[in-house]
Amino acid sequence: MFTLITLLSSFAALPGVFGAALTLDARNDTTCVNSASDRSCWSEGYDLSTNYYENVPDTGVVREYWFNIENTTASPDGFEMPVQLINGSFPGPTIIADWGDTVGNPILMPDITVVHVSNSLQNNGTGIHFHGIRQNWTSEMDGVPSITQCPIAPGDAATYTWRAVQYGTGWYHSHFYVQAWDGVFGGIIVNGPATANYDVDLGHIFLNDWYHSTADELVLKAATGGPPTADNGLINGTNTYNDTMGSRFETTFEAGTRYRIRLVNAAADSHFRFMIDNHTLEVISTDFVPIVPYTTDQVSIGMGQRYDVIVTAKDITSGNFWLRAIPQESCSETDAVDNVKGIVRYGNSTADPTTSAYSYSDSCLDEASSNLVPYLVIDAPDTSSFDDNSEIGVQVTENALLWTVNATSFHTEWDYPTLLQVAEGNDTWATKQHVIELPDADKWVYMIIHSPFAQDHPMHLHGHDFWVLASGYGNFDSNQTRSLQLVNSPRRDVAMMPASGYLVVALQTNNPGAWLMHCHIAWHTSEGFAVQLLERESEMTYDYDTLSSTCANWNSYVAAENVGQYDSGV
Repeated sequence: MFTLITLLSSFAALPGVFGAALTLDARNDTTCVNSASDRSCWSEGYDLSTNYYENVPDTGVVREYWFNIENTTASPDGFEMPVQLINGSFPGPTIIADWGDTVGNPILMPDITVVHVSNSLQNNGTGIHFHGIRQNWTSEMDGVPSITQCPIAPGDAATYTWRAVQYGTGWYHSHFYVQAWDGVFGGIIVNGPATANYDVDLGHIFLNDWYHSTADELVLKAATGGPPTADNGLINGTNTYNDTMGSRFETTFEAGTRYRIRLVNAAADSHFRFMIDNHTLEVISTDFVPIVPYTTDQVSIGMGQRYDVIVTAKDITSGNFWLRAIPQESCSETDAVDNVKGIVRYGNSTADPTTSAYSYSDSCLDEASSNLVPYLVIDAPDTSSFDDNSEIGVQVTENALLWTVNATSFHTEWDYPTLLQVAEGNDTWATKQHVIELPDADKWVYMIIHSPFAQDHPMHLHGHDFWVLASGYGNFDSNQTRSLQLVNSPRRDVAMMPASGYLVVALQTNNPGAWLMHCHIAWHTSEGFAVQLLERESEMTYDYDTLSSTCANWNSYVAAENVGQYDSGV
């Protein structure tokens, strides 16, 4: 169930990047140098202790990228499939920026923009969401068709602009229908300080489930027959199939070197347990939040989540070890439990490893909250009561299963996004749009999500980090408010709600915009498992000409091709 409380107490405003009050400082890098021996440092005046919600360096650097999305075919595991790719690569190209860089700033640098997206698809709209990027005061750049824009029509293009106000690991993906799981995704790296030292940044390791049917076929099956079974899984876009096709992901370690790995679960519907046989993982970040490091031999990672880990190579010159992403069968339908593997090699051997996995309990729970301790300490305020409760449910309409929140299955229209509706002064919100209005600035909002269903759900919020105050099995009631973890609770943008359980989170109304909150299981989003937060509507910023132009081009395409909307709109 969703329950909302806006507390009367306020806090210091944490306004957006393009607002006047967020501090942007240009500094000369003279004494503070980020290096393998001191990753806590970044630049003069900025390090791990900097409150990145309030202060961001101004590097003066603009990063510019061109993405072309097109239909093609690919064989990630040796089985050829129709796919939709960005610049022909799987995963797509990596966006790399430094903390404080501008990824296109239309206010400070009106003639320079960065992520230019061209839609060369034959018969699909598109839109790119930059997952985890807070989009401070740039809600229009969140890239969600029907919320912050109309879909980009075939033959049309759009440009996204935002500032890297946090640092760490993110990813981007299409938020149009289920297009992301046909290949429209890639990585985001925002370089900055880290809570442990390392020598080499290996970049992303993407973990995906993989199906030998297209995502639009699969989502229809999910709506009528339950979640489809994955044929395989991929590590950084590759794997073997039936022992005769494809190839494994491989990387080479050198003795004694400390490697940073940026893990991303980009699956449609698989929760993974990541490990490297005979190696330990030092976890330094969850989503875009640096944490106090902890050591483990495995990490539980839900859909949309990211973990940055450091692996110290063994003091050997030869050897081969399995790198594993093990689908958790308690919440993942798959035929590839033992096959989603890559190889870590020392030396020049080409043999398959013979190493064994660490023992584990099959579970889709998050990592223990006691381990996920943010380095930057920010407590949530206390509260003693919660409002009325209503729970997540399902409904069957025209032989299709839909998810509901507060008895409403989310549905909004591609051709009339929330932000355009705001721009036109139309505050007539349909029930199915599931708008939760948060008009007041600088307040805390508490949300409780309950589900009676025996399935875990990765809950993702756009535009914010949230504080994870509690999670568990059964129902949450007001008597449990005393047990909420308010002191430096974990912060992230995706958290697992346990099966037949609850998740309690808090957020701050410090970022005006239209923000989607949804389950990150592909089929569930399509089937209506979402709400939208309309935050500080009177202060939201947008470029009306750009909004309306994208919509006009989309409407022309729809009229010419007789296109219908297939799902919830997000």
